[in-house]
Amino acid sequence: MLFAHPVLERSRVNRRLMEGVRDLAGVTVHDLYERYPTFAIDVAREQALLVEHDVVVLQHPFYWYSAPALVKEWLDLVLEHGWAYGKGGAALQGKLMFNAVTTGGGEDAYRRDGYNRFTMRELLAPFDQTAYLCGMTYLAPFVVHGALRLAGESTAPAAAAYRKLLEAVRDERIDLAKAAAAATLGEVFVEVAR
Repeated sequence: MLFAHPVLERSRVNRRLMEGVRDLAGVTVHDLYERYPTFAIDVAREQALLVEHDVVVLQHPFYWYSAPALVKEWLDLVLEHGWAYGKGGAALQGKLMFNAVTTGGGEDAYRRDGYNRFTMRELLAPFDQTAYLCGMTYLAPFVVHGALRLAGESTAPAAAAYRKLLEAVRDERIDLAKAAAAATLGEVFVEVAR
């Protein structure tokens, strides 16, 4: 799991989600801002980590309809032509990818008739296309809406759901076709929670 929060000390929900899966067997928590505070990304190391894992989760707050800057820098540098895509670029083929994001606004704001005019799935389309270009399967995002209103114990249900989701993906207890077609992973969570 690639974790990216530029101001972790102010995080109400992302930190709790990350801490809730840090001890999960088979899940590597990789804090990009902790590892690369100056954005000097070790491309070879990052590529080696990707090769070692079957699932790539980009966990981050939803900033200006995208991810924090370090995520974009990471994508630009690590997913090289000839390695991740293009001629000879098959290193990530067959792997899974999805975003785990928190939003400040409520769920109603992320609809075509809502404040933000687009669904979360539509706003995350560049990540979907990136996965597609690299031969990966992009799953619907895991979304925690209204993070600005959550604090303390009110974050516990989201953290528990995230942990159960990662366990289900790790243990192959999720219908990948449904997870790829859904608007959010919350839609398929009923099956995951069993």
